[in-house]
Amino acid sequence: MIVFIIVFCTGWLVSFLGQLPLGNMSITATQIRIQEGLKPALQYMWGVVIVEMIYLRIALTGMDLVFQHPAVFNAIGWVTVIFFFVLGILSIRSALVHHPEKKSVLLNNKIHRFLFGLMLSAMNPAQIPFWVLWSSYMLEWKILHSSTAQYNVFTMGAGLGTITGLLAYIHGGNYLVTKLNVSNKTLNIIMGAIFFIASIAQFWRMVMK
Repeated sequence: MIVFIIVFCTGWLVSFLGQLPLGNMSITATQIRIQEGLKPALQYMWGVVIVEMIYLRIALTGMDLVFQHPAVFNAIGWVTVIFFFVLGILSIRSALVHHPEKKSVLLNNKIHRFLFGLMLSAMNPAQIPFWVLWSSYMLEWKILHSSTAQYNVFTMGAGLGTITGLLAYIHGGNYLVTKLNVSNKTLNIIMGAIFFIASIAQFWRMVMK
């Protein structure tokens, strides 16, 4: 029982710490909370969490599966570079051209926020190498052992860690933005910068691998 608690807590800690650095997933959660309310933000959060848990489970089930079809993952990686770059341009353009109180270009759609979370998280394949790396570390350090039960517990802990991290941005980000009286224009500029950085980082991964 103690072993499962350790595995669960380790999954939670790794995922929670991975959510803390400012990123496109987290800042989007903050934007949805500010511009649309708590319920859509929570719907978005669940979409993100489900995809991340699926990616983690793929990594745990067999790391070979992640690389059995390199052409597919390679194509997804390049599409992600373009996707993030275009979103960066549109976000900056939205901040400079549109009315300051208008929704960001990323959120100016009628897609259900749960589906939106699924889509945005699925377009972030950087989660796969992240979990492959940490899973291999956990196995090497004997914190995690190759068993279905431990894999399931680790995945549940990681899911809770993602939820905790996103909730910090949903509530904490909303509090800070409200206190600092940050405008939608500023949020759009921040979002654009993050997408540009994400695009460059993904491009670097694709070139260097």
